[in-house]
Amino acid sequence: MSLHVTIVGAGLGGLVLAGVLHVHGIAATIYEAEASADARAQGGLLDIHDYNGQLALAAAGLTEQFHAIIIPGADAKRIRDKHGRLLFDRQQGLGIRPEVDRGELRRILLESLPADAIRWGHKLASVSSHGDGRHELAFTNGAQVTADLLVGADGAWSRVRPLLTDHRPAYVGTCFIETFLFDTATRHPASAQAIGDGTLMALAPGQGIMAHRHGDGTLQGYISLNRPEDWIARINPSDRAAALASIAAEFEGWAPELTALITECDVAPVLRPIYALPITHQWTRVPGVTLVGDAAHLMSPFAGEGANLAMFDGAELARALAAHPDNTEAALAAYERDLFPRSAAVAEEADRNLKLFFNDTSPQGVVDMFSSFVPDA
Repeated sequence: MSLHVTIVGAGLGGLVLAGVLHVHGIAATIYEAEASADARAQGGLLDIHDYNGQLALAAAGLTEQFHAIIIPGADAKRIRDKHGRLLFDRQQGLGIRPEVDRGELRRILLESLPADAIRWGHKLASVSSHGDGRHELAFTNGAQVTADLLVGADGAWSRVRPLLTDHRPAYVGTCFIETFLFDTATRHPASAQAIGDGTLMALAPGQGIMAHRHGDGTLQGYISLNRPEDWIARINPSDRAAALASIAAEFEGWAPELTALITECDVAPVLRPIYALPITHQWTRVPGVTLVGDAAHLMSPFAGEGANLAMFDGAELARALAAHPDNTEAALAAYERDLFPRSAAVAEEADRNLKLFFNDTSPQGVVDMFSSFVPDA
């Protein structure tokens, strides 16, 4: 097949797209800004859902490899109030959303691709249309590429998205502050016990302390606050002590085993303001270009669907291209026809859950939501 797909971004969506295209014998090249696969840490744990993320990995031929990286028990959930009282405890999880390390997931995807599939160190500087469905890409390293079919898999601040839409992500009013505690068995046993084997959500109106327990015992915290952007701008992570003190002051009166995720943090905190595109974000078909993942439908993480949707997008786009080998525009139209309602439904759920987590009913509203989920028989 003569079709060649140019993908910007080696995140999960772009990697699955390239992987499923490879399964179908369609050539693809990914251009990635990072210098190498090991240029930075890849974040925390991901729960991979049976109805989208796992299907995408199966389409890439990676079911066996996926099963090998599942962390047993990591899908457990606990909910506590600000005083540390246990309100919900499901230590076995539901079994349909197993947790994996994001770095391990990326590894198996990278290993499934041809050695020359990714051009590392290619940060997109600009992209312009030739007017005939082809696009010219210019990179900061001086390289230039003409794409017959361009896919933006380049995340929240996509440089490909402006070819299709003028919408930009907007701050949703909630900020995550990422923290880490190491050697928790000996240095932070109370926090480790409070979290359990999987995920902890300690919540109150307008704020929360959430955490994952990694397989090596590391605790990764996501301190959550409903605050304006100018509050975030006043936090200087490079001054670790001052930044942690400012954040901890927002949690006065909380249980010490919870606030230890702030006060005892072993690294500089990472501020992650949450941005989202409009819930019903879509665009009019433009020849030769489309989007997957956050570039297409950035949303808050409170539906747990971002990575799963990105991978499913990649798989569905690849399958559409394989189904229309002689009509790329028909493939893109078919893909987008399904993409828009699918992503809008999940974005609406994410928005609803974000409000539920931090509204005046918190944490009880969240307890009620998780209690409504039917466990395995």
